[in-house]
Amino acid sequence: MPLVGSASEWWASGESLQRFLADRAAEWWVAEEDSRILGYGRSIEREGLLELTEFFVLPAAQSKGLGRALLANAFPSRPGQVRSIIATTDERALKRYYAAGTVPRFPILTLKGAPGSAEASPGLIPNPLATDSVRELRAVREIELVILESARGEVEIDWLLGDRAGFLYTRGDNPVAFAFIGRYGTGPVAALDPADLPDVLLHIEGRAAGLGLQEIEFQLPGPNEVAARHLLSRGFRIDPWVNLLMSDRPFGKFDRILGFGPPLFL
Repeated sequence: MPLVGSASEWWASGESLQRFLADRAAEWWVAEEDSRILGYGRSIEREGLLELTEFFVLPAAQSKGLGRALLANAFPSRPGQVRSIIATTDERALKRYYAAGTVPRFPILTLKGAPGSAEASPGLIPNPLATDSVRELRAVREIELVILESARGEVEIDWLLGDRAGFLYTRGDNPVAFAFIGRYGTGPVAALDPADLPDVLLHIEGRAAGLGLQEIEFQLPGPNEVAARHLLSRGFRIDPWVNLLMSDRPFGKFDRILGFGPPLFL
């Protein structure tokens, strides 16, 4: 029977992401009993960073050690590697994540709003990204390495560019920021200097309006006060749903980045 209503819309918006995660998972473990799936855990890996993307156990199968085993396999400790999770505030999951060696660092907020039009600074030039723009893609990775201490590989960037439009922002000849925007999500967004974020976000708003989107969302790390104040001044609102960035050690400069949306990973 075909999916109807919101279920089919969810798959249309999430199919590309789910296929990417299935194809590129670093670890993907499923627990089953008598051919019935009871839970699963999945993670992705970048240079120096392992992110838990999903972790689910059916309520009837919880509190029996299954979650602990899944988490140990899907989210292992590796020398020299940061482990992070964009976690919900579910108290049972948080208990597991503490036991796995991670702690909450800050909230990640979802800011929603209708995209409007406004003039960005003429000094910041958006340059469209393409999969064959080697120099520009290298600049994106270099910016991300400075900010996150890790960077997406070519395969992930190629997937991003198939799912949404990407831009490298330059001032003069110097790359200073990047952003991705599509019909089904925004991010990641990053700027070497937080002061450039308002102009980058104005450009994203304009692109979203051009796509005919009635609403867009940004995944905003709590420390990013420049982007928070800018978006709130533009009429964006904070959604009641709050996630937490958990990690096994502090890392990154989160005052100058907005994450991938939907919030499964940075």
